[in-house]
Amino acid sequence: MGATVFGMEACDKRDKQVVEDSFQWTIDRFDDIRVMRYRVPGFEELSPDQKLLVYYLSEAALSGRDILWDQNFRYNLAVRRTLEGIYRSWEGDRTGGEWAAFETYLKKVWFANGVHHHYSGDKFVPGFAAEYFDALLAGVPNEALPLDLTSGGREELLKTVRDVIFDPAAWPVRVNQAEGEDLLATSAMNYYEGVTQAEAEKFYADMAAADAADPRPVSYGLNSKLTNAKPRYQTTQRSAPYEVVWREGGMYGAAISQIVYWLEKAYEVAGGTQKEIIEALIKYYRTGNLRDFDAYSVAWVEDTASEIDFINGFIENYGDPLGIKASWEANVSFVDREATRRTEIISGNAQWFEDNSPVEARFRKAEVKGVSAKVITVATIGGDCYPATPIGINLPNADWIRRDHGSKSVTIQNITDAYDAAAEGNGFREEFVLRGEDRERMKQYGSLGSNLHTDLHECLGHGSGQLAPGVTGAELRQYGSAVEEARADLFALWYIADPKLVELGLIPSLDVARAEYASYMMNGLQTQLARVAPGKNVEESHMRNRAAIAAWCYERGRADNVIEKVVEGGKTYVVVNDFEKLRGLIGELLGEVQRIKSEGDFEAGRDFIEKYGVRVDPAIHAEVLERYGALGIAPYGGFVNPRYEPVRDPNSGEITDVRVTYDESYVDQMMRYGRNYSFLPTQN
Repeated sequence: MGATVFGMEACDKRDKQVVEDSFQWTIDRFDDIRVMRYRVPGFEELSPDQKLLVYYLSEAALSGRDILWDQNFRYNLAVRRTLEGIYRSWEGDRTGGEWAAFETYLKKVWFANGVHHHYSGDKFVPGFAAEYFDALLAGVPNEALPLDLTSGGREELLKTVRDVIFDPAAWPVRVNQAEGEDLLATSAMNYYEGVTQAEAEKFYADMAAADAADPRPVSYGLNSKLTNAKPRYQTTQRSAPYEVVWREGGMYGAAISQIVYWLEKAYEVAGGTQKEIIEALIKYYRTGNLRDFDAYSVAWVEDTASEIDFINGFIENYGDPLGIKASWEANVSFVDREATRRTEIISGNAQWFEDNSPVEARFRKAEVKGVSAKVITVATIGGDCYPATPIGINLPNADWIRRDHGSKSVTIQNITDAYDAAAEGNGFREEFVLRGEDRERMKQYGSLGSNLHTDLHECLGHGSGQLAPGVTGAELRQYGSAVEEARADLFALWYIADPKLVELGLIPSLDVARAEYASYMMNGLQTQLARVAPGKNVEESHMRNRAAIAAWCYERGRADNVIEKVVEGGKTYVVVNDFEKLRGLIGELLGEVQRIKSEGDFEAGRDFIEKYGVRVDPAIHAEVLERYGALGIAPYGGFVNPRYEPVRDPNSGEITDVRVTYDESYVDQMMRYGRNYSFLPTQN
């Protein structure tokens, strides 16, 4: 009996290894994008109710998909549905070069949740002619097209879609952040309509001023569209501008009703505290009241015990050039207990980190409250987390909730594992890292350093510090996101090189920090430029943050040659020569960036980001693009979701289990999502 059991156990391990080795991580590649799969280890070990909770929450996470598409640009749904109609209906040749270009364009639109690049914000340029597009459309029946866009029928729809795709001057950038321009008039995002930047800023400044004495102010404008056009949904304003709230029965109501439907199903199988959280979220979706959102956020952040967790709502404001309105996003996850030991050590020492931060004492919290951090296994990503997803999250964003109730941070382990597995042997370090000792440290400690940086950034960085009295957090306007990301990154960079981390057993030696410093400075000064189109500036907030930190440290450390740009064999390399002095510069900059945030110093924040984080050296840029191109590395990556299918009892029809599969292709998933999760009208 013993020998038989042992033999079966050995066979199971061997079969599991075969499955891992044969798992197809990268499943599609087009343009500058690689699409991957991620595994969900531990799902099979969940209880039946936990599996069912994951399934219901996953359906809620997919049901709001159309919301983000419409938020990104008012014609995105029309374009997507037209392109998908062509893809389903076209019966002609699918082997030629122009069809391949059409398919690539469609894949890019899917990936970006719209016609603008998900990172740069620039509108895509089709690789096929307008005449070819017309020929494709001629073969598409009316029932395959979104004719609800206009009252002008097929002809007006196709003219609109044609102009969006082929006119380079029409809506060229999703989010414009250029200083001195009207950011709303020059951005294609759909958070405002017919409203100038000055009008919008005054509208929300007046709201904030009327509530200035409230120690718990709501995040005005977070879940609404501001428009001067007469809205089709009810508003509280009797004259323009009108604020149209996203809620059940209001704008985006059809999709929100579906989200609520699945949240109600999740409520039925959730545990005690989580029932209250889901109930609070449902209430917020029904009322649209931001005080209800704050009540939900407080309940959510205080729940640190639930094994299954989720995010669902209007959360991050990166897509609004004014940093007011939030995109819709969702994910579903469960705790990775083994990996969470790392973040529990960090959060358990949160007060020590706060007390020893190199910032002015008046900007430190005297008492750090409610900091919790976990490493999670994500089960489903949706909205602004899909297909490209963050690898770490820290919420809520409201400063008063962080102050009074704390924050919840997660590092998404199975996503970073998927990135690492898919990048194995791609030649990046050999091409861009000059010194052998740096390459060896990155090979040995790069993954640990990256995960620990994310832990510190999300768990403590975003939750550290405090605002000066009278500062609301909105003063930095279009630079607020980049400054905040710089603050959290600097916090992580400062502490990853602290001997305290060795003492806590988080790192074996400061070589982990040396690996992370070398990698970060190389990325900020050089390799992240692979994500920027020729002739363009850096636009995305996280990229601006990294560029600004690296460039500031490079400039301030030039006298001591702290960071050096070495040219060898006609190639430029970024080399850190003095790690101790670099840490000193990082601490100095952290103190200044915290002051900017705490005092709401718009001019200083603008100057820091504009001087160091925006402009691109064209020679270095061209070199990076050439070297990246030679390696065949896609600078952007994203994921398809696993598919969850309920298993039903053949007699009662009740769900007895949930099965997860990983075999769906990128195209099949996108087409299925287009069929099953399109709940909004084409024009909202």
